[in-house]
Amino acid sequence: MVGEENFYRAAERRIEQLTLVLGVAAALVVAVRYGWRAASGLAVGAALAWVNYRWLKQAVVVVARLSAGQAEASKIRIPKRIYAKFFGRFALLLVAAYAILSRSWLPAAAILAGLFTLVAAVLVELIYELLRGGRQPDASRLR
Repeated sequence: MVGEENFYRAAERRIEQLTLVLGVAAALVVAVRYGWRAASGLAVGAALAWVNYRWLKQAVVVVARLSAGQAEASKIRIPKRIYAKFFGRFALLLVAAYAILSRSWLPAAAILAGLFTLVAAVLVELIYELLRGGRQPDASRLR
């Protein structure tokens, strides 16, 4: 069970890091090809995708721990900050999208492309796991 949990934590960590790395790499390529405004838009989108992923991951981890710890309780108590992070990520994306689309500071297509860095990171992680053979670490080697 511990080996499986470490396996998934490592994958989550790689996805989080890949989102930032792919965002920066794509922003550099876009800066050379399309200019600083498009690169800034892509970087903003990638940063929003990263924050969205982190907040969602944190909320899910806390809810899972609380539900496991309060299995016998009739009502599970979830801290308000978890609700804030879970629903705040939607508010953050909506406010950012509204500000960008209504003010036209940055190209909307570039920001949308930046939001897709999370999807690209998940695909890279999937390919990595497929090439690795999908092997979970052996529990005996973790000790």
